[in-house]
Amino acid sequence: MNGTVAFLGLGNMGGPMAANLVKAGAVVRGFDPVPDALAKAGRGGVLATTGAAAAARDADVIITMLPGGRHVLDCYAELVSRARPGTLFLDCSTIDVADARAAAALATEAGHLAVDAPVSGGVVGAAAATLTFMVGGETAAFTAAEPLLRAMGARVVHCGSSGAGQAAKICNNLILGVSMIAVSEAFVLGERLGLTHQALFDVASAASGQCWALTTNCPVPGPVPASPANRDYAGGFAAGLMLKDLGLAASAAAAQGVRTPLGRAAADLFAAFVERDGPGRDFSAIITAIREGAL
Repeated sequence: MNGTVAFLGLGNMGGPMAANLVKAGAVVRGFDPVPDALAKAGRGGVLATTGAAAAARDADVIITMLPGGRHVLDCYAELVSRARPGTLFLDCSTIDVADARAAAALATEAGHLAVDAPVSGGVVGAAAATLTFMVGGETAAFTAAEPLLRAMGARVVHCGSSGAGQAAKICNNLILGVSMIAVSEAFVLGERLGLTHQALFDVASAASGQCWALTTNCPVPGPVPASPANRDYAGGFAAGLMLKDLGLAASAAAAQGVRTPLGRAAADLFAAFVERDGPGRDFSAIITAIREGAL
């Protein structure tokens, strides 16, 4: 892979994604305000820089993996006038659909290409380059972005024009948040009924209860060795981020007049869990609060 990539946001997801671009042959210059994240990315071959502008200077592609829409819009506002004409702006953050469309407009009005490409697959998928990318943007921008996305993931789906990738991600994580709570409740019930974790996993993973929250991000240690439950829920997809995504889904549903009672209930439960446990552990740690009857 030829060209220079600026990668802005090198946390649990962005760091391994940037490292996979390095493995694919790209020159990747990165920035993250957290020194440890920047240092870890450096060990993966990313060239550390002192700021977003330094990373983006003369880059062919600018990738953002940032916490929220305001961060993305501020970043684009800073960089679109400095980037070379025709630079590809590729945002992998999970943000509001309206913010994604506003960011794309900033880029395209300045003569650049833009796509929103949020991801699914968690930290395990980011490290293994098996992520799914949901992409919104015009055909030319999608065509330019696709080789980079395939270097970081196993599945790339063009969902439509700007904002469509974010719409797909919000809907996907609505499913994920609800299903993780259901899987966690089932394991706690199974414990009380005398089932081992392995027995329930062996049945449900091969039956109608099969889902990603069970087979990849299992909330109990043992059945899936790579799941965060085996590391006291460290790493993975943070509960605070799941709460953010459920909030985005709730806002989108309200704007469209769609009733989502399970989504609202999941958001309330994750809000209570984050208040109790903090935002940092993997979202599957919600099983600990369910087990203790704290929600």
